[in-house]
Amino acid sequence: MLRRPSLRRLSLRSRLLLGVLVLAAAGLGAADLATYSALRSFLIGRVDASLTAGHTAVEQRAFAAGPPAGQRESGEGGREPPEFGPPAAGIDWFAIQRFDGRVVRSGFLVGGGSPPKLPARIVVPRRASGPDGERTVFLTVPSRGGTPEYRLRVAIEHDHPHRLLVVAASLGDVVDTLHRLVAVEALATLAALAGILGLGFWVVRLGLRPLREIERTAAAITAGDLSQRVERLEPQTEVGRVGSALNTMLDHLEASDRRLRRFVADASHELRTPLASVRAYAELFGRGAAARPADLERAMSGIRREAERMSVLVDDLLLLARLDEGRPLERAPVALDTLVAEAVDAARVVDPERPYELALEPAVVEGDAGRLRQVVDNLLANARAHTPAGTRVRVHVRREGNEAVLEVADHGPGLGEDEAQRVFERFYRADASRARASGGVGLGLAIVAAVAQAHGGRAETRPTPGGGATFVVSLPLRDAQPPARTGT
Repeated sequence: MLRRPSLRRLSLRSRLLLGVLVLAAAGLGAADLATYSALRSFLIGRVDASLTAGHTAVEQRAFAAGPPAGQRESGEGGREPPEFGPPAAGIDWFAIQRFDGRVVRSGFLVGGGSPPKLPARIVVPRRASGPDGERTVFLTVPSRGGTPEYRLRVAIEHDHPHRLLVVAASLGDVVDTLHRLVAVEALATLAALAGILGLGFWVVRLGLRPLREIERTAAAITAGDLSQRVERLEPQTEVGRVGSALNTMLDHLEASDRRLRRFVADASHELRTPLASVRAYAELFGRGAAARPADLERAMSGIRREAERMSVLVDDLLLLARLDEGRPLERAPVALDTLVAEAVDAARVVDPERPYELALEPAVVEGDAGRLRQVVDNLLANARAHTPAGTRVRVHVRREGNEAVLEVADHGPGLGEDEAQRVFERFYRADASRARASGGVGLGLAIVAAVAQAHGGRAETRPTPGGGATFVVSLPLRDAQPPARTGT
């Protein structure tokens, strides 16, 4: 069974060219038809004018002359007798006809040929349409030989109200002119369509050139080269905007790919160190530590410590993965000021030599209390890790509009411009040496940003007046709050 071709199987270029060709053909066809109709109407009107202008002379001679010798009134018309006079200009044939269809007199005024085929009954409207109120009607009829056609003017004269005067002119010249017009229009239309097709092919090819570049770029990207970009874009065109959007998407993909590679490398690095320690302790056990209680306790303690480090790292990675997937957190009213006060009390126990300054306004947010406590703990741990011992840390909770704002400010070495932009990235640490004394594995602040975003908020960093860094977390307020309280 044959399947009908579908436009969807055609290329975009073919569909565009086909559409242009169809529209052009329709437009040219309509123009040709309008030209043909206008010329035919003009030529027929000119013939009608000739019939109207010459009918008076024919009327005078046709009704004045009697039937030709030897011809009865009811017979078929013959040639114009010599005494009939010169023919009227523009009229080839005439007839005098009764209302019942009988032809009284007929004949050619000039030349000869096949006479027109008169209708069996000619109806003339009652309204006057001719000169001096004369009732007339115009008809187009074939000849008795088939060609050419005749244009008839049928009139009821005032002097002969019971008979019809029919004058006719051959349309042979009109038909020949229209045939020549059709031939010229056909050739001109075909030439115009060929030109439009060639021009359209060139324009479409030129317009789709950026798409071919996009196609080549996409093929190179599919092969694994994310550095490819679409060149020579025109932003004012649709294809140019598509290419610009593709380049922007590729920039994001390349950046994401770099972050992913760095993330995997950093995660591998962080996991490799405790795994190497576990392997070393296991080798120590295999070399006879089981028979030496001190070495056995050292090996077991080291394995347990490194396992705990790996467990913390894996838990942080799982938390970030869940937040990236958009998994919902627990939602309940959380008194942020109370939660921050508890976190600061715990920090004082860990580092009793460090002074903490508190400024708390009651603020209730909707969220996961455990994750929000982790945010505060990570910010405080970051301040302890990156400031000298005894450096004051200021913790402030306040309301700004519809948001609760948590600030943790320190007076440590602060952050450079590049560090401030990357501080919330995963596994990023300002200390490139990765010395353990400089802090954790670089996931604490990434968790802060991810948890804040999961709560509909944001995390950012600002320089502290006088030196240092201030970390700001903004969260949507749950409802209005009572007046503030302060403490140290």
